[in-house]
Amino acid sequence: MLSFEPGTVFSSRHLADIFSIAPMRAIFSERNSLEAMVLVEVALAKVQGQLGVIPAEAAAAIASAARTELLDLNELAAGTLRAGLPVVNLVEQLIRLTGEPHGEFVHWGATSQDIMDTALVMQIRDALELIHRDLERLISTLADLARTHRDTPMVGRTKLQHAIPITFGFKVSVWLSGLLRHRQRLAELKPRVLQVQFGGAVGTFASLGDDGDSVRAALARELGLGEPLVAWHAARDGLAETVCLLGLISATLSKIATDVVLMAQTEVGEVLEPGGQGHGASSTMPHKRNPIICEQILSTGPSLRRLASAMLDASVHDHERATGPWQAEWLLLPEAFVLVSRAMDNAVRLCSGLVVRPDAMQANLGRTQGLIAAEAVMMALAPHVGRHHAHEMVGAACTHAIASGLTLAQSLSRDPAVTAHIAPHEIEAAADPARYIGLSGREVDRVLAACADRPANAVQGDAIDAE
Repeated sequence: MLSFEPGTVFSSRHLADIFSIAPMRAIFSERNSLEAMVLVEVALAKVQGQLGVIPAEAAAAIASAARTELLDLNELAAGTLRAGLPVVNLVEQLIRLTGEPHGEFVHWGATSQDIMDTALVMQIRDALELIHRDLERLISTLADLARTHRDTPMVGRTKLQHAIPITFGFKVSVWLSGLLRHRQRLAELKPRVLQVQFGGAVGTFASLGDDGDSVRAALARELGLGEPLVAWHAARDGLAETVCLLGLISATLSKIATDVVLMAQTEVGEVLEPGGQGHGASSTMPHKRNPIICEQILSTGPSLRRLASAMLDASVHDHERATGPWQAEWLLLPEAFVLVSRAMDNAVRLCSGLVVRPDAMQANLGRTQGLIAAEAVMMALAPHVGRHHAHEMVGAACTHAIASGLTLAQSLSRDPAVTAHIAPHEIEAAADPARYIGLSGREVDRVLAACADRPANAVQGDAIDAE
């Protein structure tokens, strides 16, 4: 569970909302973590009562007595420090709250990790719903942006240099395509990670005998989770995959933020972050409008992706129950969700209010005096003289244009070796950047069509047949 103790940004009144959002912090708060564990204990007693594993009266008594607000948190903290995990004292308190004789049936046949893992999965389920919500919002926002600017020409850049023209809609579609893959990954991930954990000391149901697998199946149904093939106490790939997905989402959001930051530079000015009173203000320079939303997305990215790496290391568990890696997950996984939640929310804010400046895009297309269309002219000349020779001829014209201050079309039109094959008006047409955007519009249409092809959402409670 994530502890928002003083000294962390997540507990700071002025920093918490820069790096996280309140709903995600609430999911991994101390209270919610305890409520999830109590809920699992109650659900376990309920299904065991229904199956006759424990007396039905005991199950009812446990359900009636097990209330999070009745727990002594100071006692729980002290007990956790002694035992190294909270479930030991939690069970002691639940036994005491339930009273004799029914309290003795609390935690029947379970091990601490069964309770904590299942509770964590329930928190992950809620957290993934927040991620899914913002993912769909961002997909919808970018789809609208791509549709609006399907045919808005702009400079395409490689190695931070002008390359050839594209459309802004095409650039947005590249962003969008990554998010569509994440949507597919999320749908595929849920059945693998949203699974109950129950198997007893080493996962073999030794303390329950023949009733063990029936209890696990009933507990999965009661909690709306999937049933695993076998206990996953020491097989943590589902949790590692979850954090890796968050890292991938972070990388896509950072790509968007990086492009926007570069396009928002004063010298470029093709887009601006959403404005507003004091947005991106400087304490000393009144004219500044800093890209602070992008800044926040980019600041969380490296930390989140390091958490994904650390989570992979923490997924290597020894034998049937780990010595250390399990506890490392308590630190890594909640923080990853908390960080990505802010990045997602920021990305939605950024893209939904992005100020797009087609006039600046057009001006930048003309900044190199037609050089950005050099490939277009080369391809027009190539059928006559061969591609390699055309490349050399246009390259020489580019050098002359830069030295003389002429446009590329003017430089080419003064070269008899060029005009012997293509007329000046054909050169002018070929050198028009807006006419050399390739299939940008059609590619946008392909991505927009894919937005409507939603992956089938796996039912969280579907059981996996272990037979």
